[in-house]
Amino acid sequence: MSNNLASFKADLIELLPSLRAFARSLAHNPSLADDLVQDTLVKALANVERFEPGTNLRAWLFTILRNHYYSQLRKLKREVEDADGKFAARMSSRPEQDGSVDLEDFKVAFQQLAPDHREVLTLVGASGCSYEEAAQICGCAVGTIKSRVNRARKKLADLLGLDEEGAPLPSEARRIEDIASV
Repeated sequence: MSNNLASFKADLIELLPSLRAFARSLAHNPSLADDLVQDTLVKALANVERFEPGTNLRAWLFTILRNHYYSQLRKLKREVEDADGKFAARMSSRPEQDGSVDLEDFKVAFQQLAPDHREVLTLVGASGCSYEEAAQICGCAVGTIKSRVNRARKKLADLLGLDEEGAPLPSEARRIEDIASV
């Protein structure tokens, strides 16, 4: 078992960046995301005997992280929330590199998506999960994931004022030109 445990730990380490990215997409707070990842690793190591070798470790870990996040969220419902992000926005510094306006527009639009749409876009788009993995993590059918991803992408494009190819719509292009001329 020690060889299997060593292999298991090596696989855990390899998946850390993906786990952290998924945690950040859920928590929107680097500190909380790191705590989620740490709790996920502790739970995975404590339950290593429940993992069946040969199955999808990534999906198993993402499911642990997701379930832990939602459990924590239910516990925190009585606390004051920063739902609109105003308090958090005051504590962060604005990026100074090119494209920061686009990134801020994306962040704002992404936050306007329904939670299940943000979740599937993060899993499929940012974390590189297959539709099957995302369905397993979310506990729903593959067709449901495909439908959510499609609707989420369309909604995000609408919020950003983009057409199907990702180009600004004519009215949006004029708005961008107006901003650039200021």
